[in-house]
Amino acid sequence: MSTRNNRARMIAAAAIAVATLTLTACNDGTGTKDEGAADVTTSTSTPKASDASPSKASGGTSSGAGKADTAAKDSTGGTAGSNGKSGTSGSSGPSGSNGSGTSASGGSDDSGSRLKPCSPSASRTTATAVSRPLNHLLLTVTNTGSKNCDLVYYPAVRFQDAQSVPPVIEDSQPQAVVTLAPGESGYAGVLLSAADGSGSNGYTAKSLAVYFNTDATAAAHPALPSKGVHIDDSIKVTYWQADMADALNW
Repeated sequence: MSTRNNRARMIAAAAIAVATLTLTACNDGTGTKDEGAADVTTSTSTPKASDASPSKASGGTSSGAGKADTAAKDSTGGTAGSNGKSGTSGSSGPSGSNGSGTSASGGSDDSGSRLKPCSPSASRTTATAVSRPLNHLLLTVTNTGSKNCDLVYYPAVRFQDAQSVPPVIEDSQPQAVVTLAPGESGYAGVLLSAADGSGSNGYTAKSLAVYFNTDATAAAHPALPSKGVHIDDSIKVTYWQADMADALNW
């Protein structure tokens, strides 16, 4: 009986020792399950963080590029639109300037055709004192160029010491602008002073500048008689005429 009891005690002590070792190992966290659980937690956590971060960064870069491309297109489109408007304005602009130039270069006659004013450089101008009518000067312009030119409206004459150009005799306006073919001449009359001596502020002029119209910038300088011509406040000019007699009829 004692032998059996001793063996039973030994078996029980061994069982207690094994149980104690097992519990100790589990409490230290070094068991197979604990290590496996730790590994699973770590591997699950890490991939999620790494996967999410690159995805957001990539998405941000793509979105930024998309906005940059759109901005570039908008910028290009805006520039093109601006150039287009500027071009139109420029086109219209040069179209408006030429229209003004046509008007300034002499305007047009009643038929609407553009006039080509005669110029001193392509013509010859003379100033002749005539005996009848009294106190009149005849201006003659001859086209020495190779193309037709127009004598527009009336001459603006400036005698020596004159402060202004004389007015025109409105009743002398012809039916049409005088056009000179090469070699042809046009005429205008100048009433220098009152025939009855009623004019005032008279003086003798010995030089003359003839502008072919009031908008002209260049003048012809025909010679006057050596003794000069007498001028007073009665001075007037006629419109350009195609006939000499019409120029001296006023």
